[in-house]
Amino acid sequence: MSILNRETPPQFNGVDNIKLIHPQASQLANGCKIFTFDSGDQDLVRIEFIFNNLKFDTKKPLLNVATNTMLTEGTSKLNAAQIADTVDFYGAFLQVDYSYDHSQVTLYSLTKHLRTTLAVIKDILTDSIFPEKELETFVRNQQQKLQVSMQKNDFVARRIFNKALYGETIYGLGAEPEDFKSLTRADLLTHFQQMYQPANCTAIVAGKADPEILNAVNELFEGNWGEVTAVVDTKQVVADPSADRFFYQEKAGALQSAIRIGTPFVNRMHPDFPALQVLNTVLGGYFGSRLMANIREDKGYTYGIGSGITSFKKAGTFFIASEVGADVCKSAIEEIEKEVNRLKTEPVSEEELSLVRNYMLGSLLGSLENVFSHADKFKNLYFAGLDYEYYDRYTDTVKNINADRLQELANKYWNFEDFYKVVVGKY
Repeated sequence: MSILNRETPPQFNGVDNIKLIHPQASQLANGCKIFTFDSGDQDLVRIEFIFNNLKFDTKKPLLNVATNTMLTEGTSKLNAAQIADTVDFYGAFLQVDYSYDHSQVTLYSLTKHLRTTLAVIKDILTDSIFPEKELETFVRNQQQKLQVSMQKNDFVARRIFNKALYGETIYGLGAEPEDFKSLTRADLLTHFQQMYQPANCTAIVAGKADPEILNAVNELFEGNWGEVTAVVDTKQVVADPSADRFFYQEKAGALQSAIRIGTPFVNRMHPDFPALQVLNTVLGGYFGSRLMANIREDKGYTYGIGSGITSFKKAGTFFIASEVGADVCKSAIEEIEKEVNRLKTEPVSEEELSLVRNYMLGSLLGSLENVFSHADKFKNLYFAGLDYEYYDRYTDTVKNINADRLQELANKYWNFEDFYKVVVGKY
């Protein structure tokens, strides 16, 4: 029996390539697209019904999110309690999710109970009625949550930042308390009928997706899901960013100030996106980043700071976010500027770049722990109009990018003077 020598580190193996599961594609006669990821090993399946959000209406800014959130509040056959009890009884899990570009309904179910649990989903997607009493409760609860959130500096800073970058669009306009009062059951029903149609739906099935499971999906949704009843307008308008670059909202007595700095940016469809992800990781994309080392570890201005790149269908954003002591807010922003500019003037060392490469490739591998993870990676590609070569390009970029390329990108995309800067608290 050999004894483990703890003084000898384990052998390091680099990441050669990423192997992703590809889905089987099909389409129902009513236009619903289905992508299937079959793991075949456990009697569990996840089915996501994903819908493109309707064109944003500035006069009714909450319709997309309110309609999606209230899908589980009742149908003509089942009330909210009956929906929840049925799903729970069969050990399933049901959730609704909303993002700027899409709304979705997700079911996790044991395969042996799928026909029963899936029938509940079918009822929700075809016969939601948005009861008046539940709508009143939704409005009251959401108004209270918003009022609580508006006391948080980071929440307010994010709202101001998004509005500065994207104006009165789906990406920029945050809800106001009075917006909830304008929600009506009639508007929700109309929105539901226009948006939750098979031609506007992509279903992603992951898990034990054998022929019997697919037959259950087809039988329930192909013949019994209504045809298109109205033109589905999902085009989103993206406004020009604000001419102002600095926004300050003072909070009397604030002990911390929320900082949000950034700019409109490229999204995943842009060829520079993978390389910019590396640059962002160096700056503030992981715990060992330069922003963390300087502003948290060295200066002690904050418990945490980070940067990121968000990719939407019609937009992208680069941002830096933190909450710092109110008395050091200006100093923190100066240090942020210093770190951004240092990447423009000084090449990243090979040692630091190697650490970032290993972190990024390891994170990608770690995010592929099961078939659901592979389906999630596919969604990133599919809704961006990309193919699987994207991840080949991504891994190749991470493995081979050099300091000169990072410096070139920093100079091309980052001009701190042009960044939008939001401070909420004390400055």
